[in-house]
Amino acid sequence: MPECLVFRVPTRHPADISGLDALIESGAVAPDEIVAVFGKTEGNGCVNDFTRPLAVMALEAALGARLGVSPATIGARVALVMSGGTEGGLSPHLLILARREGPAGEGKAAKGKALAVGTAFTDDFLPEEIGRMAQVRATAAAVRRAMAIAGLAEVSDVHFVQVKCPLLTSARIQEAAARGEGVATHDTYASMGLSRGASALGIGLALGEIPESALDDSVIGTRTDLYSGRASASAGIELMRNEIIVLGNAPGWSGPLRIAHRVMRDGIDFPAIQGALADLGFPGAGQLPPEAAERVLALLAKAEPSGNGLIRGRRHIMNDDSDINATRHARALVGGVAAAAIGRTDLFVSGGAEHQGPDGGGPVAVIGRVVA
Repeated sequence: MPECLVFRVPTRHPADISGLDALIESGAVAPDEIVAVFGKTEGNGCVNDFTRPLAVMALEAALGARLGVSPATIGARVALVMSGGTEGGLSPHLLILARREGPAGEGKAAKGKALAVGTAFTDDFLPEEIGRMAQVRATAAAVRRAMAIAGLAEVSDVHFVQVKCPLLTSARIQEAAARGEGVATHDTYASMGLSRGASALGIGLALGEIPESALDDSVIGTRTDLYSGRASASAGIELMRNEIIVLGNAPGWSGPLRIAHRVMRDGIDFPAIQGALADLGFPGAGQLPPEAAERVLALLAKAEPSGNGLIRGRRHIMNDDSDINATRHARALVGGVAAAAIGRTDLFVSGGAEHQGPDGGGPVAVIGRVVA
């Protein structure tokens, strides 16, 4: 009977793997049990955020050395999702997810369902496929594979799907042009949003939230009414494929961990976060007390400034600031609201929520240790 383990460790810099080493040395987790790592790194979260590939390289090298395999072998089987940007009070950290196998009937079985994890990967995309229907369809297929690996037969049991997706660079655009192919955009920053959007629509397609008949290249990045309430996508320069992590509550898994989600209607939707906490049995009023906060293994959220420049009818300037990118403002805003609810700042808040929740909002999920 499998069990999903989740560990949260702080980082001193993007290449810091001391927390991972300490977990392995203590026997808390074996390196071959690790299936995915989420990370918040302190870069700018934009095209030239090289803290993300630096963290990936450090993790691949560390796990490869432990297992006696090449870093490339680790990269081929472990989903490494690094999200740049820890604006405001957000704390850089890693979330390490492992799958521990046990004989049937061994260990404490969950009452009903327990936290389950599944991962899958698409093939590498050609530059001209990024931000287009090829990426949507490939993502949907990979989500379904990850669900099957996790034993999540019902889409209603899926609570959060994280995707790491590629972006376009000038070199990638030129490579496509040399073959006579056009790309979705020549704006490399805009390509991040299109890639995230296509990935999110693929998640929505796989989970039955969006009908395939509503999808074509023209809706990607434009139809804000088409979205998934469980999708989170982060774009980076360090890959050309989509890496998918599906999290849900599944029968046949053991352990005390569960996941719940809600959809924030805007960046200050404190009640949505409290609702996800309440679904897991946490206190529903005010900030969690310290002992309850420590039972929260992870908070995962998306952040995006509204396109109309308003939050509940009042003007914000996130889209008008030429000095600080709007997604950086949004991460700081949502990070502050989430930290106020949880009572901690080591939270996975990712910017850029195209088709990931309603315009100006986004999904929020909480992984917690449930007390019987």
